[in-house]
Amino acid sequence: MPNIYFITIELLIYFLFTVCLVHARRQSWAAVWQLTAGAVFGLLLEWYTIQQFHLYTYGRFLIMLGEVPLPIGVAWGVIIYSARQFSDTTSLPEWARPVLDGLLALNIDLSMDAIAIRLGFWHWEIGINQQYFGVPYGNFWAWFWVVFFFSAGLRLLTRWNYFLGSIATPLGAVVTGVAGFVGMDYLMSTNGSYYVYQITIACVLIGALLLILTLRPKLHIGSEPVLTTWVPGVFHVYFFATGLISGITLQQPILLVVSLAMIVVAALLHWKRHARQSVPGNEPVGAE
Repeated sequence: MPNIYFITIELLIYFLFTVCLVHARRQSWAAVWQLTAGAVFGLLLEWYTIQQFHLYTYGRFLIMLGEVPLPIGVAWGVIIYSARQFSDTTSLPEWARPVLDGLLALNIDLSMDAIAIRLGFWHWEIGINQQYFGVPYGNFWAWFWVVFFFSAGLRLLTRWNYFLGSIATPLGAVVTGVAGFVGMDYLMSTNGSYYVYQITIACVLIGALLLILTLRPKLHIGSEPVLTTWVPGVFHVYFFATGLISGITLQQPILLVVSLAMIVVAALLHWKRHARQSVPGNEPVGAE
């Protein structure tokens, strides 16, 4: 019998991709290609990580591309696209927006990964109760840099769009993203000290958060599409609900606390938007 958790998350990811795709098409075909490139980037990254490090394996989703589920790559594209749309409506300088993008992705992963492994979506090669409830600390380091490098590459190359063209720009971002992540991972893997590795992870992620807080960006100063709420909202609600239904968060109450905390953070980021846009269907379309 098909696993209902696998089916529902896969369909939800395709739904979110459709929402992002409709928004992108309203902008331009270049925006559609940027969204698609994010999904391609996610698939390449997952394939490389599995082949190179063998740190985790995936369960069987409806559509698999070898060892990598299609919805996982699509989810990367959706998360990166929605994070960019959100950060582009803040007062942050452009160089700092990829940092916020990485932190927005972490907001989703902190409440997702520990529950996902207990639902069988993927399996890490460590004990279920080791590190962050069975999730290696390095996973959060990877999430941040994956989103950061692709977002930074796309933003930088978009400035040279007149030279590269709308097709080559997202392709260049895929190359930049993969190269940046591989390079950073190689740099960390050559350091033999486990404690230095863990301390570096903590310092980078805390430093990124402090940087954004220090800059004190104003939120929602530009036209913000509804998908910036839909994407994190669907992920948070889904894993909060499945955690309760499956009993996972009842057995591990701290996961329930983390899940609620991440929902609160996401809600605080978006409540001003909803206070302004109280009439359904009147959401402004965000500009690229």
